[in-house]
This record gives sequence, C-alpha cells and structure tokens, in this order.
Amino acid sequence: MAESTGKQQSKEPDREARIVAERRSLPDVPGVYLFRDRDDEVIYVGKAVSIRKRVASHFSGGNAGMTRLIERIEFLATESESEALIAEQSFIKRYRPRFNIKLRDDKSYPYVAVSLDEDYPRVYFTRERHRPGRAYFGPFSSARRVRDTLDLLGKLFQYRTCEGKEPGRRSGSPCLDYFIKRCGAPCVDYISQADYRANIDRVIDFLSGRYDQIERDLDTRMKEAAAAQDFEAAAVFRDRLASVQSLFERQRISGSTVGTADLIGVATEGTDANAQVFQVRDGILAERQSFYLENPAERGIDEVTAEFIEQYYGASPAVPKRVVLGPYMSEKLAEVETFLAGRRANRATEVRIAERGDTRRLREMAERNAKLALDQDRLQSEHRQQRRIEALSQLGDALGMDELPVRIEGFDISNLGGQHTVASMVVFEGGRPKKSDYRRFRVRGEEGRPGPDDFASMEEVLGRRIAQYRQQADLSPHDRDRDESFATLPSVIMIDGGKGQLSAGVRALREFIDLGVTVVSLAKREEEVFTPGSSLPLDLKADSEANLLLQRVRDEAHRFAITHHRGRRDRAMTASVLDGIRGVGPNRKRLLIRHFGSPDRLLEASREEIEAVPGLPGKVAREIHDQLNRIG
Repeated sequence: MAESTGKQQSKEPDREARIVAERRSLPDVPGVYLFRDRDDEVIYVGKAVSIRKRVASHFSGGNAGMTRLIERIEFLATESESEALIAEQSFIKRYRPRFNIKLRDDKSYPYVAVSLDEDYPRVYFTRERHRPGRAYFGPFSSARRVRDTLDLLGKLFQYRTCEGKEPGRRSGSPCLDYFIKRCGAPCVDYISQADYRANIDRVIDFLSGRYDQIERDLDTRMKEAAAAQDFEAAAVFRDRLASVQSLFERQRISGSTVGTADLIGVATEGTDANAQVFQVRDGILAERQSFYLENPAERGIDEVTAEFIEQYYGASPAVPKRVVLGPYMSEKLAEVETFLAGRRANRATEVRIAERGDTRRLREMAERNAKLALDQDRLQSEHRQQRRIEALSQLGDALGMDELPVRIEGFDISNLGGQHTVASMVVFEGGRPKKSDYRRFRVRGEEGRPGPDDFASMEEVLGRRIAQYRQQADLSPHDRDRDESFATLPSVIMIDGGKGQLSAGVRALREFIDLGVTVVSLAKREEEVFTPGSSLPLDLKADSEANLLLQRVRDEAHRFAITHHRGRRDRAMTASVLDGIRGVGPNRKRLLIRHFGSPDRLLEASREEIEAVPGLPGKVAREIHDQLNRIG
C-alpha cells in the first residue's frame, strides 16, 4: 500500500487556484481521499476507483456547501478497491467527518448477547460486542426492540436473568422467574446443565433465524415426552410449540419464496434519510429495523445506501447470504459485494436487484416504509420545534423579557448527610439540552459545617459561575483555554428550590442580574416559579408549556447532579474498603468495581465470586474477602 498526502506547496494565494492545482495532481489510482477545512478538521472521507476522477465529481456535482469549505486535500493510494473500502471505514471512525452519512445516535448500537463462556449462559441486553466467548446478535435500531426481543425469548424459552457467572442468589431459593416459568432454576438444580444449554441453543437458533429447526425440535421433544408418558413435560413442549407456530404464522410471508435474505429500502429528503432493513429468515419476516440517517451533503440515494450498508454490516456480527437492493444500486452492486465478502471472511454474499415476485414486493414495501418514516419524522420534528418556540415565548412573556430566553442554565445541589456535596449546571438552548455545555462542581465549603447547607452551597456554586464568566471574558474567542459554556451569558438562570434557594442565588448573581440575566427558582411541591422581589409565585400553571420546560431543566439538573454524587460516593466507598489491602492498587480497584458493578455488590460477594474475577490472583481475592468480612 502506497501512502502520500495531496498537500501541495503553492505560492498562489488564491484558494480556488490552489485547490484546482491539488486536484490535478491527484493520482488516477484506487484509494481514499480526505477533505480538510481551514481548521485542519477532516470534513469528508471518500473512496474511489480513481481518486482524481472521484474528487473532480464533487466539484461538478452541486456539493457547493461542502466544496467551498475545502482548504486541503489528502489521499491514501491503495492496491485495490477492497483495500480502499477498509481504509475508508477506518478514517470515518477516527475522524467522524461532518459531511459523511451518519446514523443518528450511532455511538453504540444495542445487541442481544449470550454468555457462552459461562456454565449457565445468560441472555442479556448490551451495547458492547468485544468480549470473547460471547455470541452477539444485532445491531438493533433501538433499545426497545432489544428488550421486546428478550421479553419474547423469556416467554418461549427458559433461561436465567440473574447476574454473575454462577446462577442463583444468596438466599438459596429460586427467584420469581422460576414460578412464572421464565427460568428452570439451575441455581437449585431443578434443571440439569445439559437441558439448560439445550434451551440456550434454541435461543441462538431463534436469534439466528433457524425457525424451521426450532419447530421440528419442539415437535420432536413433545412426542418423545408423550411416548415416555411424561405428560406434564409433553404439555409444556406442546404449549411452547403452539406459541412459536402462532408467532411465526403471524410473521410468515404469504406465498413467499424469499427464503433467507436482508431487503434494504432507502429514502432521502434534503439532509435527512431513512433506511429500512427487512430481515427475512426461512420465509418469515423476523425483524424490521428502521434507521434515521444524516445526509448533510444531500448526496444521492445510491451513495447513501452504499454508506449505510458499510456502517450497518460493519457493526453487525453476521452478514446474510443474500442482500436485496433497489434498482438505483445497479452501478454499485460490485462495490457492495466486495465489502460484504470481506465481512464474511471472503465467502460470497449474493447482492442483487429485486425484479419480480415476493422479493420485489417486500423490497418496495421497505422503500415505502422508509419514505413514510421520513414524513413522520419531519412532522414530529416540526411539532416539537413549534412546541419549543411556544414554550420559550410563553416563558419570556411570563418573566417580562423583551427577547426569547434562548439559553437557560439550571443549577442543582446533591448531597447525602453533608458528604460529597456536588452541584450541577445544565444548559438548554432553544428549548433543547446542550450537553456539551453541562458542567459539574465539587462544593468546597462543606468542611466545618455542622450539616448540609444547600443555601450556602448554592451561593458558592453560583458565585463560582460568575467568577468563571469574568475569567473567560478576558480570553480571546480563539484561545484554546476558553470555555464557551462559562463564557456565554445566559438568558435565564433557574435554581432548583423555593424562595430560600432563590435568595441565596440572588446574592451571588447580582452581577448577572445587572447584565440583564433573569433569575428564577422552581419549587418542586407545587411546581411554583418564584422571581426575586416577590413573595408570591408567578401565575404560571404547572402544565403550561413554559412551566413544563422549566421542569425539564430542573429534572435534568437533578439527574446530572445525582450521577456525579453517586460516582464520588462509590469511589470513596471503594477506597475506604480496599485501601490497605496488599496487592490492591488503583487498577485492581477499577477491575473489581467494573466486574461487580457497584461497591455494594462487591461487599455482598462471596469468596468464590471474588476469586472468579478475571485477572485477580487467588491470594489477593482471599485477602480482599477476609478484609471485607472484618469490616462487616
């Protein structure tokens, strides 16, 4: 693989002339190209059979919104198109360019995982897929679809939901799942390990789409139990078979000859797109996934589809033998086949255009659903935007403001018995959370106080907010140390609490008030809004759009503060419990908390459970257990 950069040294100061010179110097070979802006940020990554021709198409194809931002072009020449595919995905993951197709909320897809590395495997929800010895199924388009799938599996097959490598709980009796027929209770040996693993094998068959095999297996087991005159077991298998057949019958495609395939339909509209994946397994529509895409460069449907396929199957643990696409993909079939073959360890995946019959009908159905999803999303977005504007307008009128309260900052205090007191600052802009501007505070003034003092804590935190504003105001907008969240003047500051908290806030925020910032507090009991200088709350109904917006700000500030508080408390608890144990340093503390999930769970762990922690020596595990027992 040859590597080079397309950065050229030119004395010509004119940007357009320089870019034209860079384009002409690009090689006519396969590879990947990167567009960088004036801040040297990668704004687009593409692949091509010919780098020079593909880059030229961007400047003649109407992508002015992107091309006018390009300041530099880099390229990576590869030996083949398949190498370019791999390199492109690597660069996209690294740089996350703004003009590439992106799945909304694609930071972590939800999966169903099966812990095959355990004696009694669990079937559970997860967003990671890197652990060895685990089988992963997905990705799913939403967490709700995963939970619905797990609920269905629990009804059809019995498996444990308890955490940890070993089944059961400290009481030694089966949990509720056993009595509602969701688990065979391996913790008390009501089911053998072999029979339990057989249930897990059926879960895997179901998730893999081997539906015919599931029906045959349940039918065989029912008949075998009946022949052995174990009529109770036969009745259980009969009921499961009936449930499975009823489910499959509802999802079976009438007269379908599709067999097993993924059918993909895509619709685009402006900067938005939607992709529908119909997963057909053994003639049954097993799953319908809907993914919303961001298409900032407004690229064509063929390019959107190709990039979606790369992202979707790049995150999928398995690729089907057949993928069916629309006629707009006819010129990109070879490119898609090359990518999917690489994902299936060079085993060919049939990629074709649906021309007739049930396959075409289903593919067209996927496309119609994609268009309907886009229309629905646009209407919902317009409705949400209208509600946000209405809420801001209503709030501005109630507070007597001349302008809309575009930026609202919410503050909350969290403590437990006066320990680990923390505060949160959350920001809503345009009626929506702006999480990049959230900030946390550790309250410094708690030492020496007889108990928690929320008024004093709030006054301290708001005073520090003012101090940060003064400090940031002295920095240039281009200074890397500048914190835009603290440097931005809010329209409204909302304090969680009643008149007492508001009074404490006003004492600290006098400078902001003089600059035109409005300060309010929201009392939780009656959702009353108080303003400085008035003993009576505003005439603002609790279910009004303006009050509901303030409630969302208050609830988000509370959530953010609680999360920080719990983290500090857990770290302190872990330190106090594990400090002084020979062989336990910061890394092993993190290992133990990550394994057990919380300090409370670690405190309850048996010696065998601690010894089972991967990477923890047995001697250290026994010392930890002995120390925990001494602490009690």
